Amino acid sequence: MKIAIVTGASSGMGKEFVMQIADRFNGIGEIWAIARRQELMEELSPLVPVKLRTFSIDLTDESSLRELQEILEREKPEVKMLINAAGYGKIGTVGSVSLSDEMGMVDLNCRGLIAVTHMVIPYLSSNSRIIQFSSSASFLPQPGFAIYAATKSFVLSYSRALNEELNHRGIFVTAVCPGPVRTEFFDIAETTGRIPAYKKVVMADPKKVVRQALRESMMGRPVSVYGGTMKTLRLAAKVMPHSFILRLFRAIGVMKVKNERL
Repeated sequence: MKIAIVTGASSGMGKEFVMQIADRFNGIGEIWAIARRQELMEELSPLVPVKLRTFSIDLTDESSLRELQEILEREKPEVKMLINAAGYGKIGTVGSVSLSDEMGMVDLNCRGLIAVTHMVIPYLSSNSRIIQFSSSASFLPQPGFAIYAATKSFVLSYSRALNEELNHRGIFVTAVCPGPVRTEFFDIAETTGRIPAYKKVVMADPKKVVRQALRESMMGRPVSVYGGTMKTLRLAAKVMPHSFILRLFRAIGVMKVKNERL
């Protein structure tokens, strides 16, 4: 049986991927949903037309990761899609956010993503897909969101290199780089600071972001950027020095850091 694996499946973008994969891909017979909050994943089960297996796993915990590896080794599934959507960010200048949160962003956004990808790669068959959640924050440094943006820059670089490495096996990797998306992500992020007003203006619909990401993944595109504003930002970050863009943003109040918070 062909399966899809989705991390961060209890809410937000991960949940939306579960819903859309179940509706759109008839060849997927089972979805493995991975997150810490078991009860939220179980609520998803009656909403999707395929079998949903839930795994309450903390991707920052090595013993939990070993549990996932043992399940993969035992069942040897044929994985057609891997969606790494688990991640979080905390707003605040470096040092104003707790050390556990600063390290936690790296542990989940980078180390957890690497671990799951490493474990699943042997079970990916030809013409399968990996979708890694990066962010438009990966395009340039983000004062007041520095560590989160740095983790997403890592994901973008890692995903593009991985796409080249797996191309000979017919496995395609897409880094998804949306701007702000209307999910509970910012409920968590704003526990330590306030997001700039412009991000609230350009917030995207998660359904549309996921729909585009799946479509562009099927087209074999290495990067998926949703929305004209974020595409313009990506282009600007390519052609202009980052120091100039940061000065410009600071001048117009887009990136304004006072004391400890945005």
